[in-house]
Amino acid sequence: MPHRHPLLARPKILAFAAGLISATGFAPLSLWPVTILCFALLILLVQIAPDRRAAFLRGWLFGVGHFTVGLNWIAHAFTFQDSMPHWFGYGAVVLLSLYLAVYPGLATLTAWIAVRSLPDRRGMKDRSSSALVLLLAASWIGTEYLRATMFTGFAWNPLGVIWVPTALAHSAAVLGTYGLSGLAIVAAGAVQLGFSRRVRPALAMAVPLVIIAILGVIWSFYAAPSRQTSAPAIRIVQPNIGQDVKYSAAFEMANFEKLATLSGRPTSRGRLIFWPEAAIPAYLDMEPEWRDRLASLLGPHDLLLTGGEKVYFKEVQKDGYVSRVLAGARNSLWVLDPQARLLGRYDKSHLVPYGEYLPMRQLLEPIGLSRLVPGDADFWPGPGARSLPLPPGTGRPSLKMGVQICYEIIFSGHVVDQANRPDFIFNPSNDAWFGSWGPPQHLAQARLRAIEEALPILRSTPTGISALIDAQGRIVDSLPLGEAGYIDALLPSPGGTTLFSRVGNWAALLLALALVALAVATRRASH
Repeated sequence: MPHRHPLLARPKILAFAAGLISATGFAPLSLWPVTILCFALLILLVQIAPDRRAAFLRGWLFGVGHFTVGLNWIAHAFTFQDSMPHWFGYGAVVLLSLYLAVYPGLATLTAWIAVRSLPDRRGMKDRSSSALVLLLAASWIGTEYLRATMFTGFAWNPLGVIWVPTALAHSAAVLGTYGLSGLAIVAAGAVQLGFSRRVRPALAMAVPLVIIAILGVIWSFYAAPSRQTSAPAIRIVQPNIGQDVKYSAAFEMANFEKLATLSGRPTSRGRLIFWPEAAIPAYLDMEPEWRDRLASLLGPHDLLLTGGEKVYFKEVQKDGYVSRVLAGARNSLWVLDPQARLLGRYDKSHLVPYGEYLPMRQLLEPIGLSRLVPGDADFWPGPGARSLPLPPGTGRPSLKMGVQICYEIIFSGHVVDQANRPDFIFNPSNDAWFGSWGPPQHLAQARLRAIEEALPILRSTPTGISALIDAQGRIVDSLPLGEAGYIDALLPSPGGTTLFSRVGNWAALLLALALVALAVATRRASH
């Protein structure tokens, strides 16, 4: 067994602590070099793991720390409802982290087993160097995709998001977010090998990363969308309506007045006006007075894109009387024109468990659990990604708009109807639940979707961070947390279809297979 530093005498504590610190690489801190160092330490801990149990446990403990810090914003959501104790939010973060940590544990276990299955096995030093890094990168891609898929999926903060502030983020147009996660493991492996004074293997991993980053910059420069001569005018509204008053009937009209004022006076030039998720406390298809109220804000060629609910009723017969009761609802985005007509609707497909619906309601409701969003009926999922047609107006051609409501934008490869690609994606959201850490993390993930699909993304939220993101993932303009305001701009042009937009997450899977093949080749070349 190779010599150890005294700190390695407590590998479980070290793995947990490294996981805690590793979460600082995500927004709002964005200390991505710290995350790479923490993962380098994890690689070393897996390298010296004496058996399968230790390999899994070290990855799992790392994951518990990683998710507990990174998802701390979830606890904030529990302060806005009274059906459950507020302190339960902190328990929810820990419980969720205990589950999510299974995926890093599976990744480290898989890599540990796989490296010992390669041909020509010799000493521990050979088994646990370059080949282990490559296999861990491959297994991390696979388990991270599983995390985004199993049990409806929880894709928040895949490791690749740490690259958003760097040039390497542009390679998401080819490899996707999960591919970027694999590159993060390779980078950590290069650091670990460097500290182990294995210079040649370290350079063999570091140089391709530098090349990929350079290619990302080149792609960003040469694949920039062509400038439009008559781009549509847009206004993104952020009313700074907090969660404590959003659903209060007493503030209904005051909230509307904020939205109305920030939308500006009607003009002769056609604008697209974007309001946040669930901005309207009305059922627009059933309340014509609300449609008229909204239409009065619009110029003759404007369109309003606003969040609202679509509800469904069922008839119930009891004691000889028939009554209508609420059966379910959809979290929707409505398109309204100046004549108060509803031109289209998108229904959110990927719902938040325990937020918009309560899984296993018959079991959990009797013990006092409920969903976080107020209401008596669960939301129903919509059919999935689709493009809504927007009619032309003065200064505005006909457009196709993709919609991803709030949480949906985090699911790489599932945000666009590829058979009917839109010109841009609107991401109405309500991040007022999520404190100061959740909104910047949400924004970072939206930026990766823009790069992957080469499409502009517009975000409108009640309290921030609202933003206009171009097709290369750059923030053109934004509104900070806790401020009311609006963004006036011209709609950025879409880019060309990317490799990722054509093949989706198969790109990351192919990268994972290539990493496995390279690990085998590396192993054989060392003997």
